Amino acid sequence: MNPVKKTIALPDGREITIETGKLAKQADGAVEVRMGNTMLLATVCSAREAGEGVDFMPLTVEYKEKYASIGRYPGGFLKREGRASDYEILTSRLVDRVLRPLFPDDYHADTFVNVTLYSADENDAPDALAGIAASAALACSDIPFNGPISEVRVARVNGEWVINPTFDQIEEADIELMVGATYDNIMMVEGEMNEVSEAELLEALKVAHAEIKKHCQAQLELMKEAGKEEKRTYCHEINDDELRQDVHDKCYDKAYAIARTGAADKHWRAEQFGKICEEYLEALPEMTEEQLEKYTADQRKAMVKRYYHDVEKEAMRRCVLDEGIRLDGRKTTEIRPIWCEIDYLPGPHGAAVFTRGETQALVTTTLGTTLDEKIIDDVLNQSKERFLLHYNFPPFSTGEARPQRGVGRREIGHGNLAHRALKRMFPDNFPYTCRIVSDILESNGSSSMATVCGGTLSLLDAGVKMKRPVAGVAMGLISDKGNVKYAILSDILGDEDHLGDMDFKVTGTTKGITATQMDIKCDGLSYEVLEKALDQARDGRLHILNIINETIPEPREDYKPHVPRLITIEIPKEMIGAVIGPQGKVIQGIQEETGATISIDEDEKLGIGRVEIASKDKASIDAALAKIKAIVAQPEEGETYEGTVRSILDFGAFVEFMPGRDGLLHISEISWDRLDSMEASGLKEGDKLTVKLIEIDKKTGKYRLSTRVLTPKPEGYVEREARPRREGGDRGPRPRRDGDRGPRRDGDRGPRRDDRGPRTFKHNNND
Repeated sequence: MNPVKKTIALPDGREITIETGKLAKQADGAVEVRMGNTMLLATVCSAREAGEGVDFMPLTVEYKEKYASIGRYPGGFLKREGRASDYEILTSRLVDRVLRPLFPDDYHADTFVNVTLYSADENDAPDALAGIAASAALACSDIPFNGPISEVRVARVNGEWVINPTFDQIEEADIELMVGATYDNIMMVEGEMNEVSEAELLEALKVAHAEIKKHCQAQLELMKEAGKEEKRTYCHEINDDELRQDVHDKCYDKAYAIARTGAADKHWRAEQFGKICEEYLEALPEMTEEQLEKYTADQRKAMVKRYYHDVEKEAMRRCVLDEGIRLDGRKTTEIRPIWCEIDYLPGPHGAAVFTRGETQALVTTTLGTTLDEKIIDDVLNQSKERFLLHYNFPPFSTGEARPQRGVGRREIGHGNLAHRALKRMFPDNFPYTCRIVSDILESNGSSSMATVCGGTLSLLDAGVKMKRPVAGVAMGLISDKGNVKYAILSDILGDEDHLGDMDFKVTGTTKGITATQMDIKCDGLSYEVLEKALDQARDGRLHILNIINETIPEPREDYKPHVPRLITIEIPKEMIGAVIGPQGKVIQGIQEETGATISIDEDEKLGIGRVEIASKDKASIDAALAKIKAIVAQPEEGETYEGTVRSILDFGAFVEFMPGRDGLLHISEISWDRLDSMEASGLKEGDKLTVKLIEIDKKTGKYRLSTRVLTPKPEGYVEREARPRREGGDRGPRPRRDGDRGPRRDGDRGPRRDDRGPRTFKHNNND
């Protein structure tokens, strides 16, 4: 072995170490990254040749966590790691989005990056190390890559910036961002904020980038010492420069003319752009012998399509930069027409349609109990989630004829962004579990932002008292080399996202930003451009918030009639078992009798139990509440209770006057008349009667009950005198018998009887 190791010091004194040359040496590149007890192994393997007809970068990034890393067993029957969790998918996407733009445009070999968590610390977030691990593995390989990059999480905790904060610090942060960048440029941003200003967001980016530069420098030194500065040679594309120029000459003007028509219908534009390429292919002459020696007819057709794509991209970009004309005819700051409607569906608890241009989201809100909470059982996260958001992107939303096969990574990523945008504006201590579902019915740009806007409308329609409404807008960028000339586009189309240089999504309220996601596709983006994009995004966001306010100015005053009503009460921790009962019989019985749904949660910090009662019928809630209060109520002397005779004895009866609590009804307390026996009382087991608690024994906790005190005392009734209790204080002073007892019998007692014989003892047969 010839290991190489580099160390990076974080601002708070912690260290990140990167080491190569020990593990997984048959991979093209492999590194171990450590921070404290957290250790990741990143490997990268890339095929030597590209697949037939592949003209894109087939990159796959997989982030996996091992349960053994924290000393835990996986759940489920198989007891082994299975499908990727949402956290693993989101971490994979964070790494993928930074790496993908940095591979050479003509590199098309299958490439696999695997990052695995093998050791974990309960309080350190490993996803912040996944980016630097993947990049370092590429740096220590011969795979062409225009890096290195690194990712760091930056958070502001109590006014101080923290790099790669702990989980506890993340919970306290009002800004939390994951930033990915090269030494020179920021490539990716994703995070959430507590209504911060644009200036504060820019400051966070600067803090993160300053740290990332140190990480990149360490990787360059690692690559040099590992001897991996030279990268492999490859040839994954067949090119014909004369054909490229011919496509440009004959197609550019036609494509430019379509780009400047300002047609709002994306299908019409796509059809017109497609016709230009088809007409060119039809007019192509027969291939020459020289051409046939270099490539086939199918390869020439693929080249034409690739070259025409570049022509179409250039035409759209020059039209924006030179004339300020966008594909659908809007100005650069203009938001597409919006229409929205609430209470669109009668069944859901909240429903809304949000349509912006050719993007449409149908969003529903469902309110439930704690039994509907999402249980998270990840390697480092065992918790419950009460605010859920699910995003669905069916193929028909873009007019595609293909089957829908489950939820993809893109849907999880877009749903997570919308969730982060809304969750900080969700009301505190909201009693319901809440699930938002966004189904995208049409898509042409920024469906995740439509989800945020539709989610706000749906929550307000459901009667959720949000702190403030949230809206979002996606910003784009068209620029020439060096950003000498650029245009920032508000509310970008799908084509502007695909052919542009930036996709910058910003969500927030009238007060500030709540979440953001940015992907950069160009080389270099100044903070001046970012600042202008943020200011333009704020204007677009406020415009959309005004439309939302016109649609529904305030949350619905009351929930819809079919929303389950819900109340929560707190009970002593020691009473939780009494409410549940043996094998859950008590709580199940209450639910069967009343029709209400009951759940109990223990708050270990406060030492209390929270009982949640839900039902569409108020009478059911009241009945269940009365039964639970009866169980947890504390008996009080002097109070009257409805009881049930449980057993009859010679001296009285035991009566259950509260659930689980029996008291003695003595024969003398049944009636004012003297009863010679319990038979004369007429009481039987199971009889219902009203009793009064007349005494709680402070030593034993036993209860004394009475029924006679609840009836008038007969005239002339004489209470028998109770025998005085002989206690020390009643008997008077006891005389001391000291001096008056006479002389002690010492010497005059006579000789001791030593001739008494052997002493005998009584014993049993077992001794």
